[in-house]
Amino acid sequence: MNAPKSKTAAAAASPLKQDPHRTSEPREKVLEVAIGRAVRSFRRQKAMTVAELSKRTGLSIGMLSKIENGVTSPSLTTLQTLSNALSVPLTGFFRRYEEHREAMHVKAGEAVEMERAGTRAGHQYHLLGHIGANASGVIVEPYLITLTETSDVFPTFQHDGIEFLHMLEGEVEYLHGDETYLLQPGDSLIFDADAPHGPVGLNKLPARYLSVITYPQAD
Repeated sequence: MNAPKSKTAAAAASPLKQDPHRTSEPREKVLEVAIGRAVRSFRRQKAMTVAELSKRTGLSIGMLSKIENGVTSPSLTTLQTLSNALSVPLTGFFRRYEEHREAMHVKAGEAVEMERAGTRAGHQYHLLGHIGANASGVIVEPYLITLTETSDVFPTFQHDGIEFLHMLEGEVEYLHGDETYLLQPGDSLIFDADAPHGPVGLNKLPARYLSVITYPQAD
């Protein structure tokens, strides 16, 4: 087994920019109010005054005030003008209006056993949940993978996206590109899934690990 280059999570990590505890404003039920709040938010993010936005768009300060306060319904032409002036997508003005966010709860023992492309003999894949097209633009596929005495170890996988593994039970030697990693209970591995990867040594069986694959959803 090749000894992988030492890279701790602390050494590899760059400062995280997303605050997991940040809360967003409640959804708006009135379209005009949702648009107005979005326009004001985008304008303030640009450190722009209403007067400056008026100058950029050709819209009067009074009209912009009505839009931001949700007392008028702007036309699509006006929204396009604001979109260009604020450098934001047109759809950004509607995100706070009755957004639907999906969730899936899978009870213990109810995960769907399935085959993935390239599934090998003796590999059990239980899909722990799935959300299709969504506002984030990211697809996430979480699996619970079980390897037994009858499991095959060849060939390796190769696919789009980023994959995260967390070892629960057993011990496997896991290949990624030119490196092989010894995974024991409690160990994690995250990698670019475009490189060949997969278990190449089954040291202690049965082995169970979580595999979470993320990739951009198709347009």
